[in-house]
Amino acid sequence: MPLNFELQPTLRGETVLLRPLRPDDYDALYEAAKDPLIWEQHPDRDRYKPEVFREYFQSGIDSGGAFAIIDLASGRIIGSSRYWNLKPQESEVEIGWTFLERKYWGGATNRDIKRLMLRHAFQFVDRVVLIVGESNFRSQRAVEKIGGRRERMEPRPSPSGAQRMNVVFVITREDFQRSTLAAGTA
Repeated sequence: MPLNFELQPTLRGETVLLRPLRPDDYDALYEAAKDPLIWEQHPDRDRYKPEVFREYFQSGIDSGGAFAIIDLASGRIIGSSRYWNLKPQESEVEIGWTFLERKYWGGATNRDIKRLMLRHAFQFVDRVVLIVGESNFRSQRAVEKIGGRRERMEPRPSPSGAQRMNVVFVITREDFQRSTLAAGTA
C-alpha cells in the first residue's frame, strides 16, 4: 500500500469538522483549554496556564499533524487532536494530544472525532496507537470505548525530561472494520 499519508486533511463528521490547526487559532483554542478540570488527570496538569498551553499549542503547529476541532452546531473551536509518530515501516501512526471542552465529554463528539481520524488513518496504515498517561483514567476509558486494546506500559519523557509511564492502546484496521464505530453506530 503506498504511504502518502496526509497528516492534516480536513475531515467532516456528524458533529465536528477537523481542519489543520493554524497559528491564528491560539486564542480560540486556549479559550477551549483554559478550564483546569480538563487537565486534572493529565500528566501535564497545569496545561490550562497560558505559558504552559503555549508550548502545547506550538508543538501542535510544529508537528504538522494537529487539528482544530470545530463544533458544527456553534462553529466554535472546542478542542484539538493530532496524528503523530508516523512509522511507515511498521504501518503505524499515533493519534493523541486530544482534548475537548468538558461540555463535549461522554457523548457523540469524541466518537465522531476518532471515527474520522481512524477512517482516514486506515487508508494508509494497519495500526493506530493511542498513548494515555497511566493516571488519566478518564481518557483510558474513552479509548476503550472506541475499541482501543491495552497493549503495554511505556515510559515517555515529559516536557521537563522526566520519564512518565503511559498506557499504550492499539486499534488495528481489522478490529476497526469489524467495530460499530466504523459503521457509525457507536
